[in-house]
Amino acid sequence: ILDSSHLVKGIHYFTQENLKDAAGNNLRPDVILNLPDRKQIVVDSKVSLTAYVTYSETDAPEAQQRAVKEHVRSVRSHIAELAGKSYQTLLNGQNKSVSPDFVIMFIPNEPAFLLAMQQDSALWSDAYNRKVIISSPTNLFALLKIVDDLWKRDGQSKNALAIATEGANLYDKFVGFSETLLDLGRSLGAA
Repeated sequence: ILDSSHLVKGIHYFTQENLKDAAGNNLRPDVILNLPDRKQIVVDSKVSLTAYVTYSETDAPEAQQRAVKEHVRSVRSHIAELAGKSYQTLLNGQNKSVSPDFVIMFIPNEPAFLLAMQQDSALWSDAYNRKVIISSPTNLFALLKIVDDLWKRDGQSKNALAIATEGANLYDKFVGFSETLLDLGRSLGAA
């Protein structure tokens, strides 16, 4: 998904960067997305799909129900884990910027994402309240396209500013040149 989003590794995003919390513990988010103005968003995809695989592979209704409950429990557990890591607080402290105050929890399997959402209607809002945004591949791709667009707009605005600055400099030089010619004309007239 990152490769097809036109974002460049090492510029627009980093993978498996090591962060240290206040206690000195190492934290390693899967992806740190860079945004213009030194802002960043963490994307973490360490969601266990074991229960979802069990659900998909069994035909017994009771076993499926147990697997679905375990899948939702696993997703909720990962939400709590991500909320506790406070990645955004760490990033804001490192960069002295104000990054968006949430982390993206990526569920890399669209059907697993949909099953969890269908089985627990409060899952998304509960995660959101804990500053965790649950994302499927489709949602993540849309987010990455927005980030790519932000970088393009940032580049365009910087180019527009550079053009305006150069235009102002050119105008100042033209005014100076005009004044020099006027002075030259006055000197010739006096001569």
